[in-house]
Amino acid sequence: MANVFKKLFGLINGIRKVLLNVIFFLLLFLAVAILIADDEPVMVPDNGVLVVQLEGVLVEEETWVDPMDRFFNDALGSPSTPPETLLSDVVDSIERSANDKRISGIYLDLRNFAGGGLNKMQQVADALLRFRESGKPVYSYGDYYTQSQYFLAAHGDGIYLNPLGAMMFEGMGGYRLYFKDLLAKLKVSTHVFKVGAYKSAVEPYTRNDMSEQAREANAQLYDALWQTFVTRVEQQRDIDPRLLSGTIDDFQAMLAENNQDMAQVALEGGLVDQLMTREAFRTQMINLTGLDEDEKSWRRINHHNYLDAKAMQLELASDEDSATDEIAVVVARGVIVDGFQKPGNVGGDSTAELLRRARLNDNTKAVVLRIDSPGGSGFASEVIRQEVLELQEAGIPVIASMSSVAASGGYWIAASADQIWATPTTITGSIGVFGMFFTIEDSLAHIGVYNDGYHTTEMPVMDITRPLPEEAKVVVQSSIEKFYRDFVTMVADSRGMTYDQVHAVAQGRVWTGAKAQELGLVDNLGDLDAALNAAAELAGISNYEVVTVEPELSARERFLRDFFGQAEVFLPASPTTRTIDPIKQQLQGVWREVQVVSKFNDPQGVYLLCELCPMP
Repeated sequence: MANVFKKLFGLINGIRKVLLNVIFFLLLFLAVAILIADDEPVMVPDNGVLVVQLEGVLVEEETWVDPMDRFFNDALGSPSTPPETLLSDVVDSIERSANDKRISGIYLDLRNFAGGGLNKMQQVADALLRFRESGKPVYSYGDYYTQSQYFLAAHGDGIYLNPLGAMMFEGMGGYRLYFKDLLAKLKVSTHVFKVGAYKSAVEPYTRNDMSEQAREANAQLYDALWQTFVTRVEQQRDIDPRLLSGTIDDFQAMLAENNQDMAQVALEGGLVDQLMTREAFRTQMINLTGLDEDEKSWRRINHHNYLDAKAMQLELASDEDSATDEIAVVVARGVIVDGFQKPGNVGGDSTAELLRRARLNDNTKAVVLRIDSPGGSGFASEVIRQEVLELQEAGIPVIASMSSVAASGGYWIAASADQIWATPTTITGSIGVFGMFFTIEDSLAHIGVYNDGYHTTEMPVMDITRPLPEEAKVVVQSSIEKFYRDFVTMVADSRGMTYDQVHAVAQGRVWTGAKAQELGLVDNLGDLDAALNAAAELAGISNYEVVTVEPELSARERFLRDFFGQAEVFLPASPTTRTIDPIKQQLQGVWREVQVVSKFNDPQGVYLLCELCPMP
């Protein structure tokens, strides 16, 4: 037996040494390659097509991933996070290519596009319409189109579909998981405290279905967003009204008329211009651009490489006398969490630090706080708002620019800005407060574990393993109610409204940006560019540079970013694009719902979170 284990250990140890040697020599090879490599300029092909490659969701700020993890996961074909596409990169590449004589058109690569907020898609769509004004075409091809993919494709000149493909409008809405019975079976006690008839963030833990108030709010919100979606699509395409009616009878009638052929329904209904195989489309594009001898396909450059080429060109042509006045942009994307957080979450301390850096920069003349957040920690939200007040005290105007979502805590950090800008489809409001606390004394008792001891005072002890005393419930509910009064009062003071006026539109109710403007919660409707123009006007400047204030990396993070960023050049990604896995998408959605609870780290247990809002 000893000999068997000795040989087994020797085998395992040998495998370990081989793996370590492989990793060592791989890193050594990459290091040497980086040292001897020459930077080759990115070439934009003449008469080439700009491929706007939309993967995953559109975001205002990319989620932070450790460079080493990103490199090895991508190299092994297992990305650590769902793919994301930076909105500003997409819009910039489209706008810069409009007047570039080397670019003959745009191809929308939508195979792996998963949406990302109606207002973000509208910004891309508007950029495509401006591009088409230059006389250049925009094309898209799909084996099938999701609703989000089709919205962008509809703003192009030609939409092509595989003869076995399909496209169907599903409408808008959302479903949630409810855990009341699960928690009961686990004998977990749920203690909920809230203010606001429409503040239903805690419903999944106290109910098995949606309340009538939540259903009412859902209906009003999603009906308004869906009407905007349909109107935009109808403006671009002559579509059979039955495909947009939302009734199953109309859709089945069209299927019957077209021999149950989904692709033919899309063609006859005006959704697409032509049914075409992949090879036929490739041949058409070669005829348009000419043959790329190296790739044996049509001439093209993806928007990432195109931006790199334009950046090098701009760097060479930079003007030494460029503007010194700056408008600082601080992005707050994700759930608001206490402490320092990496991009992808809004850290109370980390976001406040970005605002502080902008304030202490002598060149900063105005700040635009770009918000894409459903809220979160009440304490962290106030930490951020206090830095907004410090900017104003220093004479620096602050514009709050709302992206897809700026609700609850997201609205809290915007409320005191000099101006609030939103898009018509922004989800905002949700002025309400809740607290939630789980205890597992019954779960422990079920398996024979109990908690007992001694305490010197009568003050209630918040202990997950003990019942929550009635006195503690009174204290928590009182603090929640006080926080709600503070929220409403702060909004009233900031917006020039009375307490009753704000309370009437608060109580956790969500609104579209257009409705919020009518109610006085928002000043103006417009995108980020409009907010930047407003900031410049308030600051009294006309010649300025827009600077995004980004988190500072540690020495380790900078080294890994530079090293593995260079290393990716020698391990290029596969030319094929991953297709969307609908099952995986749904599982990721479930995981995001569960993860929200893990972000409840407010030191006082008070949360300003919009339950209806999609996670940006």
